[in-house]
Amino acid sequence: MATLKLEAEDGPCCPICLEQFNVPRQLPCAHSFCEKCLQSHITAEADKRENLKYVKCPVCRNSASPANKERPVREWATLFPVSSVLQSILPAKTKVDRLCDACNNEGVSASAEVFCVVCKESMCGDCLKAHRKLKMLKDHTVISVEELACNAEHVMKLAEGFTCSEHHGEDIKYYCKDHKLPCCGTCFFRGHKNCSNVIDLKEELPALLCENKPAETIADMKKIESHLKKFMEMNEFSINNLDKQVNGLTAEIRKIRKEINEVLDKLEESVKTEGNRIYKEEVIRIQDENHQCLSLIHAVRNSHYLFEAVDKYGSNLQKFLMGEKMKSQLHSYYNLVGEKYEKTETIRFGLQLAPSIKSMLSVSFSELGKVATTAISNTVPLGCLQRAAKDCRVERVDVIDLKIPTGNIPWYTGVTFLPGDRVMLADYNNKQCILLSSSYQFIASHTLTVYPWNICLLDDQEVAVSLYNKNKIQILSVIGDIIRPVRTITTKYNCNGIAAAGKGKMVVNGYCGDYKSQWSLINTRGEEQCTHQYDSTDYNYLNYIALNNAKTRVYVNVCANNSLLCFDMYGRKLFTYSPDNLRGTTGIALDTYDNIYILGKDSNNLHQLSSDGSVQQVVNKEVSSCSWAICIHQSKDILIITNTSDERTKLLIYELK
Repeated sequence: MATLKLEAEDGPCCPICLEQFNVPRQLPCAHSFCEKCLQSHITAEADKRENLKYVKCPVCRNSASPANKERPVREWATLFPVSSVLQSILPAKTKVDRLCDACNNEGVSASAEVFCVVCKESMCGDCLKAHRKLKMLKDHTVISVEELACNAEHVMKLAEGFTCSEHHGEDIKYYCKDHKLPCCGTCFFRGHKNCSNVIDLKEELPALLCENKPAETIADMKKIESHLKKFMEMNEFSINNLDKQVNGLTAEIRKIRKEINEVLDKLEESVKTEGNRIYKEEVIRIQDENHQCLSLIHAVRNSHYLFEAVDKYGSNLQKFLMGEKMKSQLHSYYNLVGEKYEKTETIRFGLQLAPSIKSMLSVSFSELGKVATTAISNTVPLGCLQRAAKDCRVERVDVIDLKIPTGNIPWYTGVTFLPGDRVMLADYNNKQCILLSSSYQFIASHTLTVYPWNICLLDDQEVAVSLYNKNKIQILSVIGDIIRPVRTITTKYNCNGIAAAGKGKMVVNGYCGDYKSQWSLINTRGEEQCTHQYDSTDYNYLNYIALNNAKTRVYVNVCANNSLLCFDMYGRKLFTYSPDNLRGTTGIALDTYDNIYILGKDSNNLHQLSSDGSVQQVVNKEVSSCSWAICIHQSKDILIITNTSDERTKLLIYELK
């Protein structure tokens, strides 16, 4: 049976069709696709969801909206911009005519003849005439589309800066260090004018570029591609091994055939048929996985080509902005690779025979035996999936006094980031969840019937809240400023700590009696997939739990023992961290490099560990006995700690540098 092959590196390819681009359309996340492929994806999304308002990127699943959502869905792909950089580095035979942007926005397809350097739009002959009639536009510099498509260097020189993905046509001018977010003038006035550290990119660009390391980013992309190729090689080996095992089954049957003749003939035919059926199904499944890997490889490679072109020919502003976007892509790439390694399984065949071989002749062939399959997880060293370790210096940048309308003094025992840099808090004392804006201002609240403890983000629109001492988890939807209950999950024991485990799964932990606590992997229906117990000395309600980025390690705190425990997904303890200067362990969080951060509320410090449990630094006098929950923004290296006392409630905001 034919298998997927990775073609030679002959230029950027569409991650969907795996062919060279035909009209590359670029989404705000910087992933590009053929126009027809993107439209097919959008149409498929529209078939699944009514009143489609956005589409998810086929690679990273980030949301993207067209410039004009009122246009028919069948035209959405044409509303996303053509990637001029990718277009310029494609082989000549794959280049296509550019369309007039103005006509295209009106639903009319007209070939572009020129490109306005000032307006940054392609125009047909008629639009060019109208353009020159306006006094304020007639002096704009225009060039032919043939000249525009000549090379990447020329394209980058014409486009000095990138425009804002949220506010069409506005140039990126500022950079908010508080949120690590590039923004245009509108972004600044709407969401960042009260931030304490917003800089003008033209003035600070040289300093920011010093922090960017293009070589490291490109090396990480090549490493991702290497991992995906290795995954494909493992699957190719599995296919060959499956073939050998199926043939081995028939050989085993032939050895027994001397005693059971006619009956074993029937059994051989049955086993071979069943084995071949399973073999074909597994081959199809594995080839589908390889197709996904190949698609992701092309996405990584396209990012690589795009980043190299910007780094080689772009301005300093372009290099910086693209570097920021690539860092965000790397995080999603590592998580996708981690998921694939974690779920890699190999089918093994075995022949199950009836207990009494001598009595086989008196048994019908269907009772003699059948093909038995066992899925065995391939063990992959965790180190090969991790990004290179990086020490992150913790630096406090702000203290936010929260002024939220409540009855009792709030006690924020849980915190998590939401899409759009918003924040959600679990307020134990007032039995409610609080929604904050990206500038940490109160937006909305939702009252629960019982006390919440911890909170985690499940997907773009849902969060899970553990309900203290109730053996229940509340799922909430957060759409815009509206918080609504979706469903309630019942658990087998009191779950307090909770963390998302990807694809509709969570890990939870809590006290289960007899001086024992336990952690479990459950799905969003409450079904347990594995459960593991550990010693917790006494009743311990201060439970928190976290996972590494690859979802292969689980970290839990034992407050009574002043310790942090690390387990693999099979429940095997990998290490214990329990130094003398860590007392009263509470919240746990991990950054994108799998550095571990744990609060010591009674020792008044924050401990930072590497992924193997070795201490990197201890930040003293930064937290107090009022500090409980901690979370980290996975793409912006912002760390938040909740702090509640009788006098005030606040968020401590840190940067990881």
